[in-house]
Amino acid sequence: MPPASRSFPARRRSGALALRAVVAIALGGVALLSAVVPAPWKTSKPGKTEQGAPVRRGPLHIAVTASGNLKAAETVRMTSGVEGRTTILALAPEGTQVEQGQVVCELDASALVEQRIQQTITVGKAEAALVKATQARAIQESQNKSDGDKADRVLAFAEEDLKMFLEGDRQLELEKSQQAIDLAQEEEQRAESRLSWSQQLSEKGYLTTLELEADRISEHRSTVLLQQATRERELLERYKLPRRESELRAAVDEARLERERVVLQSGARLVDFDSDVRSCTASLELERERLTRLESQIDKAKLRAPSAGYIVYAQRDSDEPPIGEGVEVREREEILSIPSSDGMVAEVKLHESVLKQVEVGQECKITVDALPGTVLAGRVDFVAMLPDQNSRWSNPNLRLYRCTVGITGASPGLRPGMSCSVEIEIEELADALYVPVQAVFRDGTRTLSFVASDDGAEQREVRIGRYTELWVQILEGLREEETVLLQAPLGFTPTPSEPEPGERKRKSS
Repeated sequence: MPPASRSFPARRRSGALALRAVVAIALGGVALLSAVVPAPWKTSKPGKTEQGAPVRRGPLHIAVTASGNLKAAETVRMTSGVEGRTTILALAPEGTQVEQGQVVCELDASALVEQRIQQTITVGKAEAALVKATQARAIQESQNKSDGDKADRVLAFAEEDLKMFLEGDRQLELEKSQQAIDLAQEEEQRAESRLSWSQQLSEKGYLTTLELEADRISEHRSTVLLQQATRERELLERYKLPRRESELRAAVDEARLERERVVLQSGARLVDFDSDVRSCTASLELERERLTRLESQIDKAKLRAPSAGYIVYAQRDSDEPPIGEGVEVREREEILSIPSSDGMVAEVKLHESVLKQVEVGQECKITVDALPGTVLAGRVDFVAMLPDQNSRWSNPNLRLYRCTVGITGASPGLRPGMSCSVEIEIEELADALYVPVQAVFRDGTRTLSFVASDDGAEQREVRIGRYTELWVQILEGLREEETVLLQAPLGFTPTPSEPEPGERKRKSS
């Protein structure tokens, strides 16, 4: 049988994943799948010669073949930016070529337009409230200034009254009282002299009794007035002037305290008005933000193409209607995508058994089913670190890893979604000893082959190297031209391999 060629027919590719699973079992420590290799305990007639294949030596091309689909190297995914659920009013037909900035989808925003009208009114009210609060604060600030100036004047006047009393009024009052006493004394002396003279004239018969009595009364009146002026000065010095000084000093203290109260009350009133202004300002900012958000939502209702390309509708779950006009979509749900036509990549799934052979940067050959005869060059750009979750859900025992291959050669007929086959170039062995993958078996931790002999089958432990979907490199244990069996002899029961700790835990759960 000749070595594996570098390309395979389409029907052979359909069994590629199953064959790679066999290679994984032979090399990675997993038991052979009965669906690929016939069960070793399958009955056969005694003495029947099992089917075998020769051990060959020669050049061996090591490659990994995987099937996948083409994708655009860069794809812009457009989602609904309208909050909640909304309905698609208009949608560009799938496959339509669009230019940058062109409207490709329009969502129902009628409710948002009505909300914007109401919100505009609310913003106007908030602006009026802020103006009113600002003006009220300005009025209160002016009133505080007036009250402060009035308190300053009252204090200044009280201080001036006290100073005027201490430096002028008190001395003036004392001088007035002293002058009143002096005048009363002079009047008393004059009345006494007149009475003495009248008495002399009355004794000589020159004055009548009535005239003498009038002078006596006048003298008595002047004495009383002198006593009153003297008593008035005593009261002024002992009581009136000290009381007046105390009242003026108290007025100064009260005016000073009143000024302090006015200052504190002015600050307290401004605090209330400042709080109203801040509250109105925050309310206005909040209402403006809501209006801006509504305007943004209305703007997001029209989806415009960010770049040139053609329309591809998003795929939805089977229980939901497909994307189209009149269909409801959720917020952030993908509606369509616009793949870029500048570059294409092939996305394939690699079985875990071949994963360690594939590295970023390896050369590839890509064949597209829709373009027979066309072979494109590529390079491995990405190999996932974790298995694909979708394949894991569909088959918990299957581990497939996503691999992206960049296409370096361009072809005008390439379209996203086309089926393709990727052959990843691993190594070219110039001189290798190899056997079919069906000739390698797993027995616990050992790798075995069965060599045909005249007496039946000889069990050999072998050491393997590189492998492909069809062939396994033999490093030790076999010789060229020996014949190896393609199925285990009758009665052979392999020892199961010990599962990995993580696999053991998963199975137990």
